Amino acid sequence: MRTPKSILVVDDNSSMRKCIKRLLSEHGFNVLLFDSGATLLRHADFDGAFCVIIDINLLDQSGIELRRQLADKGVRLPVIFITGNDSDANRSAAIEAGCIAYLPKPFAARSLIEAVDRALVEIF
Repeated sequence: MRTPKSILVVDDNSSMRKCIKRLLSEHGFNVLLFDSGATLLRHADFDGAFCVIIDINLLDQSGIELRRQLADKGVRLPVIFITGNDSDANRSAAIEAGCIAYLPKPFAARSLIEAVDRALVEIF
C-alpha cells in the first residue's frame, strides 16, 4: 500500500463508486465510499484521508457546493471532480472551487491514477 491514508469517494452511482474503488485498490490505495454529500460530512475521517473524489452532480446536492462546505469546515484536502455532465460552466465552477483535476466521465483509468498521484504529492 502506498499510504496509510484513504481516498474518499462521493458518487451517488453505486456502479461508479465500485469501479473507482476497484481501480484505486488495484493501485494500492485505501478507498472509502460515500453515496451522498451528507453521508460524507457525517461519517468521513478527514484526518485519515489525503484526497476526495467528488461527482459534480449528486442527488442530494452539487459536488461544487459540497466542496465549499468542506472548505468551510476547514477540510483542505485536494479534490478531484468527476462528472457525466461536462460543460464549460461545470469545468469553470470546478476550477474556481479549487480542484486539482476535472475528469469528464467516462475517463481513462490512467487519468484518475495520475490525478490521485498529484494529490499525494500535494498533501505529503
